[in-house]
Amino acid sequence: MDRDAYLEGAIRDVLSGDDATLDDRIGHAALLFAASGAMAEADRLITHWHALTERPVTALVPGAVQARAWAMLFDAQGSRPEWAAALTPLDLDAEERAHDAYLARRVSDLDGLLGGSPIGEAVSHLGSSRPDRLREAVTRGDVDAWAGIASRQARPDVAVLAASRRLAPRLVAGADPLGLGDWPGLCAGALVAALYERYPPDTGSWREMIAGVLRLRGGGTAPPAASARNIDAAEARIGLRLPADYREFLMTCDGLPADVVFPRLLGTAELRAEGGVVVIADPASVLLTAAGAQWRTVEIDPALGTTVHPTFRALLERHLLLLAQSA
Repeated sequence: MDRDAYLEGAIRDVLSGDDATLDDRIGHAALLFAASGAMAEADRLITHWHALTERPVTALVPGAVQARAWAMLFDAQGSRPEWAAALTPLDLDAEERAHDAYLARRVSDLDGLLGGSPIGEAVSHLGSSRPDRLREAVTRGDVDAWAGIASRQARPDVAVLAASRRLAPRLVAGADPLGLGDWPGLCAGALVAALYERYPPDTGSWREMIAGVLRLRGGGTAPPAASARNIDAAEARIGLRLPADYREFLMTCDGLPADVVFPRLLGTAELRAEGGVVVIADPASVLLTAAGAQWRTVEIDPALGTTVHPTFRALLERHLLLLAQSA
């Protein structure tokens, strides 16, 4: 599997594919992560997808083999994530027998018809058949042989491997047959970011946005709102009229504590201006600059460089989005 090509294609489908294409990509990626020992990344991806699309998680499990794979992985892990409550519970003994029969069957030219549904599996018997070395490897429990074949596929058939009751515990324990290492975390993060680009959340009012920032940071309280008198006094002291959206922020909370990636936003009493530039953070990495009557918010990051936001609200919305993506 070419990881770069996989990720590029997955991001493209998430950003511009129709709903069915998006769900297919997210479903495959999540199962790929889970079968590589990265169940936490699978859970993270599905949780964000579900929250943003509000579609049922069954849309990510199109066929019997995928449903069986998730069931076996959850059983091997000894727990089910919250999103999996919407999946139909399966009789694992019956599913084990069904999978053994599936593996023993020669592959049909009609396999995969109707998304691997029970009807599709029945129809597949009508096609010509031939041996399937991938299924034979799973039958033998030869994970290395499976990986040797699957690694040459653009989208490895991880469902057929994970649906094996005797192999699922090895996968959950971190066997990582495709040698993905830390890549699932990188891929999941990129796909979550793409989901938020496709479905930008409504940040709501200033009060709602500040509450969202603090909630995603793990708690804490914002300073009380600044009074109009305090804001007027700060403007008189620095000799500049602050932009309207920044005044609205101060009238919601007079500054904001720092977190691990975002500096402390100053309160009205600490604001200072240098050459027409207003310093609003400590350290001085967030600035308000004016070009004529138009204000801009400048964010200086030692690693990422300088970013210019059209408004102060746009800066805080970006911070909220990054917090949501990393949750």
